[in-house]
Amino acid sequence: MVFYFTGTGNSLYAAAQLDARTCSIPQAIRRGCLKFSDSEIGIVCPVYGHEMPVMVQEFLKKAELKTDYLYLILTYGSFQGNAAELAEKVLAAAGKKADYIRTLLMPDNFLPDFDMEIEKKLDKNVEGQPAEIRADLAAHRRYREPVTDEQRRLHAEYAEGMNGEPVTLWADFEVGDACTGCGVCTRVCPAGCFRLENRRAVRSAENCQACYSCIQNCPQKAIGITRYVGFSEKNPGSRYRNEHVTLEDIMAANDQHVSQKKAD
Repeated sequence: MVFYFTGTGNSLYAAAQLDARTCSIPQAIRRGCLKFSDSEIGIVCPVYGHEMPVMVQEFLKKAELKTDYLYLILTYGSFQGNAAELAEKVLAAAGKKADYIRTLLMPDNFLPDFDMEIEKKLDKNVEGQPAEIRADLAAHRRYREPVTDEQRRLHAEYAEGMNGEPVTLWADFEVGDACTGCGVCTRVCPAGCFRLENRRAVRSAENCQACYSCIQNCPQKAIGITRYVGFSEKNPGSRYRNEHVTLEDIMAANDQHVSQKKAD
């Protein structure tokens, strides 16, 4: 059994390569049943600012995971920092310990720094890495990806540069005039931050996970970043979704308004 959090499909794709039994963390939280038992339990999620999304951290605190082997895979796009170490600390605070923690390089979908058209063309061995991880998991390898002092220093420098603001407040979003009121944003947001009013999307920043799923998946490219601690989008005309994942997959994973039957 593997639980995942996804905004653009990268972690969903990775999770599906590791176990056929996948479960969306936002949907698990929505249903409210957080007791799970299996011989192996995995967590696959991206890192934002080198740290797991707030929702994933809350899930790890609240969920009861009864297993003989717990593993954690952290997807990232360019620099993982000391993500494995930071995640290990979150687990420890939640009274849990992973037997295996590793990062996994994927296309970077961080809009303020990267052009999605360029990222789509880069070869990051996305297909080969899950095979390596599967071999480790099959052998129940005990491993935590090592972290260097330089990675710790760069993370601290990065965090300081963000002026102490939490990752969820680093960017301001705007719904532009291109919005048609299709409602996709209300279904791809894992935190339910969007609603429709007068056939137009309205966003509430409360509980935003900074996954950018709303921006990346808007069919009209009507949602954008107006500020990111002094920076704007690298290429406002470019968006990203993992090529193996459909919009319907993202909606099924994140929609907070669906029935339980649809979410399962």
